[in-house]
Amino acid sequence: MGQMEGWARYGSTTAKGTIWLAAMGQEGPWFLALDHGGIVEELGRPQDDMPGPGLARFMYASLTELYAELTRVYQLGVTLPDGPLEEFLVAVRDLPKTTEAERLIIQRVGQDIFRDRLMTYWQGRCPLTGITDPALLRASHIIAWKDCAGDAERLDVHNGLLLSALWDAAFDRGLVTFDDEGRPEYSPSLSENARAELRWREAIPLTDNHRARLNWHRANPFRLNQ
Repeated sequence: MGQMEGWARYGSTTAKGTIWLAAMGQEGPWFLALDHGGIVEELGRPQDDMPGPGLARFMYASLTELYAELTRVYQLGVTLPDGPLEEFLVAVRDLPKTTEAERLIIQRVGQDIFRDRLMTYWQGRCPLTGITDPALLRASHIIAWKDCAGDAERLDVHNGLLLSALWDAAFDRGLVTFDDEGRPEYSPSLSENARAELRWREAIPLTDNHRARLNWHRANPFRLNQ
């Protein structure tokens, strides 16, 4: 898309934001610049002080490392901040919304888009268990669909977790929740046998946007099971 002081500029028709690439030489190091604040925050890596375009710049010692990061940047670019909402609005623009059956069809469209984007955001993996089988993964709303303020919140990937089926069932019913570090908290009404089966390997990596919504989950469905 163009050059700027040694930086090559690129954009996408499907992902938000612009990226710039540069290299110190044929053997590197390589540099990535980003103008999307949400992506910069999600990457969570140290910024480089090299001058250049965008909001932040990052250095990579190898092309392998850079290519892996570019994949993640694209995944975030199609999910943040309102990509799923825009996709939903286009998909339902011409659909009738008069009857309850028609509204349920629209809801299903939104839920399918939400699942697809959660699969992208979480890279097709339950962050708790490491399970990657799509048939065993569920798009779990933190604030329930019916309790969301509107479609923007319903389709926000920060209002969702990609959980394996058993974890999803327990989370949906308020039998488990997660603290601000992404570690499970169990309701006293959960049986010991069920708790033993809810195995996990690592805490969920959360953003502040996730944490704000988990506050709602702890105060509502989880609290009802105390």
